[in-house]
Amino acid sequence: MPREQGFRFEYFVNKPWMHSDMIAPFDFAISKSEQLLLSEKNRALGEIKPYFTLNTRTEARVHKKADSLFLANWQKSIYGSNASLKTKHQQLLNRIIHDIYKKGLIRINDVVEQQQGDQRFYVVKNKLAEEKSLNEVFTLKSAFIYAETILQSEKKTDRTFVNEILESVLENNIMYDPVLTQKIREEALQKISLSKGMKFKGELVISRGDMIDEEKFQLIESLRKEYTSQSGGSENRYYLLLGQALITSMGILMIILFLYYFRIEILIDNAKFSFILMMIFLITALTGLSFRVNLLSVYIIPFCIVPVLVRAFLDTRTALFTHLASVLIIGQMVPNPFEFTFVQLTGGIFTIFSIINLRNRSQLFLSVLIIFLAYSIAYIGLIFTLEGKFTNLDISIFESFAISSGLTLFAYPLIFVFEKLFGFVSDVSLLELSNISSPLLRELALKAPGTFQHSLQVANLAEEASHKIGGSPLLARVGALYHDIGKSSTPMYFIENQISGVNPHNELSYTESAAIIVGHVHTGIEKAKENNIPDILIDFIRTHHGTTTAEFFLKMEKENRGDEQMDESVFRYPGPLPYSIETSVVMMADAVEAASRSLKKVDARSIDNLVESIINHQVEQNQFSNAPITFKHVSEIKKIFKRRLLSMNHLRIEYPK
Repeated sequence: MPREQGFRFEYFVNKPWMHSDMIAPFDFAISKSEQLLLSEKNRALGEIKPYFTLNTRTEARVHKKADSLFLANWQKSIYGSNASLKTKHQQLLNRIIHDIYKKGLIRINDVVEQQQGDQRFYVVKNKLAEEKSLNEVFTLKSAFIYAETILQSEKKTDRTFVNEILESVLENNIMYDPVLTQKIREEALQKISLSKGMKFKGELVISRGDMIDEEKFQLIESLRKEYTSQSGGSENRYYLLLGQALITSMGILMIILFLYYFRIEILIDNAKFSFILMMIFLITALTGLSFRVNLLSVYIIPFCIVPVLVRAFLDTRTALFTHLASVLIIGQMVPNPFEFTFVQLTGGIFTIFSIINLRNRSQLFLSVLIIFLAYSIAYIGLIFTLEGKFTNLDISIFESFAISSGLTLFAYPLIFVFEKLFGFVSDVSLLELSNISSPLLRELALKAPGTFQHSLQVANLAEEASHKIGGSPLLARVGALYHDIGKSSTPMYFIENQISGVNPHNELSYTESAAIIVGHVHTGIEKAKENNIPDILIDFIRTHHGTTTAEFFLKMEKENRGDEQMDESVFRYPGPLPYSIETSVVMMADAVEAASRSLKKVDARSIDNLVESIINHQVEQNQFSNAPITFKHVSEIKKIFKRRLLSMNHLRIEYPK
């Protein structure tokens, strides 16, 4: 969290001051606007002329090189024996070199070439700077023009000979000094005053209802900056920390109360509640870190990744409240909190709308586009409303929106990370597990085809019923597909797989048969764990029979024993009872679908009686006492099962032979 107090007043250019009259609480300087400072800096820098340094030793070095080269070349020339001509050429060469270096030979740089009009600069010689123009010194081009002029005026002179020596020895003695020039520029910038007057304590800053123009806006901005800088005292620091603690606590309390009243199952689940708190902490910490590293814009941070991740494992309403709490907490850290809160809430809400059913990767790409559009439209609307000018649009902020939206794609790998970290299962993972080519389902289809078909029908029933009463249709469907995988170990002991007419139970006692039937739950749990099936799906295997009994074999054993006492625990499923809407629906669908296959006459009446009797029997046995399911839910489920079973078992017309 920031360690300086904020300025609690909202104000915008071309809008009236909506607060009470503001009186200066202390003396403060009226700072110049960024535009004015930039203009003054550009003007000051424009007046700075480049600095060059004169090397006084260059001329002597050039004379020495020229004399040496002259003597060597003269001996090889056709004039080698003419002493008077030699003296004349040597004197002429030295004269030209002296004249050139008397004015100076400058190396032109970009700074001088870009100057408009008279190109002027300073030449530093012995720590004294002398202002010159480009016409007062030689460049290499003008130096050779001058040499050619001198040579043409002299008779009996070999111009080519002299020019070749000049080309070989001439070097610049006036060189650009970037260090000194930069130092002078910095000194000029430091002389620019950052303020343009003072306001003294007790003076009126602005009255209520006054229109805020550019000048008054800058006046209020100056007070805000000074107020913020003076709020670092120890007493103020304690109040600041207390305020931040209260705001943060209210944000967390809002989440807790929402979960307590509407999502108690999440609140009492340590992993899920810790995940929500961690999401809020991470995005808040990332925002705080961004201020410490001077991030270009806070809008680069992918705030909308929070609702995406929460929605991937929980529901949309929880995702919305988590995002709301995050934005309210972070709002106290950022400049322009109203703008930030409005833009982020708009973006987050539209993000949630775009991922109501997060089933594939392409949805995230669509969400990126929706987030960017939501951010942009909300920002444009705010600027037009608060400032009334199109020219005040900060184009660079749209780049931040684009980066933030794009970073939301990192939600996809993070979903995988949090699945492993917290043991969650996302909709994407459920879709992968629902693939009938997955190892366990493929094994079930090959070894127990009747059970596989039964699981498919149970999945269809459970999916529609869960959707109707507010559960997770996808979770119910996938749980139904895996609920009977234990039967693939002993498929022939289950009637739906007995296609040869041979029933192996005829060779077993009723207790042995019951042990095999009941044992498919334990076998299924072991198979699921061996294949790394998530616990949330293993729960469907555990609970799809609850604590009911293998009714047929229990009844036969009782008839066989008569009045003799017997242990019914052998015939009872180990449980536990269903604990959620989805596990309850799968238990009902499993029993109803299996029983419907034994109907001799399939019509609306027989199906109605079947569904009513089976589900009522489960209710009477208190099989749903641990689940958040109501009598209204049960009634809705019955209607759906009756309609679907009737359509699944409808008779076709008899075709002619």
